[in-house]
Amino acid sequence: MEGKITEKCHHGEDMQTILIIEDEVDIAELISFNLERHQYSSVMVHDGQSGVDAAFQDPPDLIILDLMLPKKDGFAVFKELRNDDRTRHIPVLILTAKAQTEDRIAGLEIGADDYLTKPFSPKELILRIKAILKRYTKSTSSSFFECTPFRFNKSTLQLFADNKLIDLTATEFKLILYLCERANAPQDRYTLLKEVWGYHDEVNSRTLDTHMKRLRQKIGPHSDLIQTVRGVGYQITTQ
Repeated sequence: MEGKITEKCHHGEDMQTILIIEDEVDIAELISFNLERHQYSSVMVHDGQSGVDAAFQDPPDLIILDLMLPKKDGFAVFKELRNDDRTRHIPVLILTAKAQTEDRIAGLEIGADDYLTKPFSPKELILRIKAILKRYTKSTSSSFFECTPFRFNKSTLQLFADNKLIDLTATEFKLILYLCERANAPQDRYTLLKEVWGYHDEVNSRTLDTHMKRLRQKIGPHSDLIQTVRGVGYQITTQ
């Protein structure tokens, strides 16, 4: 990998590492600076192919992915990362231009854990990153949970339905686990956004709806167990 497009900042072996795939160098450096201030290690690359290479070579704890990239755009990068066992379950936060609403929606629909629009607040970026890493870490506590027909392995972030593995992102796993642990009880939108994403308002409601749509698609014949509660939110109804 070319040294001119990759920079690494490490301040301790036990620090969480975040890969920044962003072609605008000044933005990448701004992100890296703020990550270091909050005790994260960072790796910066400035085109899509280098991003894939960096992720495969040394899988990070989280990836910040711009969509408009040279050599390989963000959507192609995301697809390649999700199709490889080394990077399949790494959480991804997508960066998009503010005007590209369709890109934000598309990013969520392909399975990104969160998105942030440009220009962005560095403080908000750090809060989003902390929220993603927190829910990912909390989900990995070693234990099993069952809610017919689902069986959860929290240590591996695996969901089984009728003994068949369902491929989920960490956020999707957290969302359906949260609902199943409170089966047959409606969960309001504000609570879901707060507990699963760390949001404290309903500005990001589209995030919730998009993830629910993806969950229903992935669990297929059991999709009717996820019920929309009009005027409230969602609930899992057990068989």
